[in-house]
Amino acid sequence: MTTIKGKVAIVTGASSGIGQATALALARAGAKVAGGARRTDKLDALKAEIEKAGGEAFVQKLDVTKKAECDAFVDAVVKKWGTVDILVNNAGLMPLSFFKNMKVDEWNRMIDVNLKGVIYCTAAAIPHMMAKKSGHIVNMSSIAGRVVFPAGTVYCATKHAVTAFSEGLRQEFSQRSNIRVTCIEPGVVDTELNNSITDASLAKFIESTRQMESLKAQDIANAILFAVDSPHYVNVNEIMLRPTSQER
Repeated sequence: MTTIKGKVAIVTGASSGIGQATALALARAGAKVAGGARRTDKLDALKAEIEKAGGEAFVQKLDVTKKAECDAFVDAVVKKWGTVDILVNNAGLMPLSFFKNMKVDEWNRMIDVNLKGVIYCTAAAIPHMMAKKSGHIVNMSSIAGRVVFPAGTVYCATKHAVTAFSEGLRQEFSQRSNIRVTCIEPGVVDTELNNSITDASLAKFIESTRQMESLKAQDIANAILFAVDSPHYVNVNEIMLRPTSQER
């Protein structure tokens, strides 16, 4: 039996990629899974897949850039299942571009989703964890949260912030409130992230990632499952994983 059987897990960005794979992995391990994302058709398909396998699922449209929606989503989960034990802040965007090209709208969107969304969802969930002195927060950072690269200036800034935010949460809540915190830092993963890149000068970069044997979404889901399914006295603070062929 896993340690998360029967626990309530929230996954943002659950409609595809890492979020979808994580929701399915948690459900297979026996957790009750609530998935939030903007694409409701894909959320409905996720719910159906979990329930077909005998699991319990709840889905709701969620735009993490809107604090009111984050609050409402967590409230709906607590109303349905009484609590929240695990929060996986996975929703994110990666429209890489060279700063000189001044894609201001894309910068703002990254900051809103990658950083504010993490903060808003955490703010919604953590009072419930504090009340019972138990919980686990998983934040999706990136290798870009450690290694800055050209065309990733703003994206890297958001992921550095997520890494710092995760450590701040750990220091404030792990010892005092028994809330574990894990920061996941993947390298190149075969997901839809590259689809948001509009800077034409990055065509070669995109092609290079396609030629690489990238990580799969399931690999990241497995890492998350390892962290949340560890014994209660083990706080897996960081997991960094790259494709074997990725240098930086």
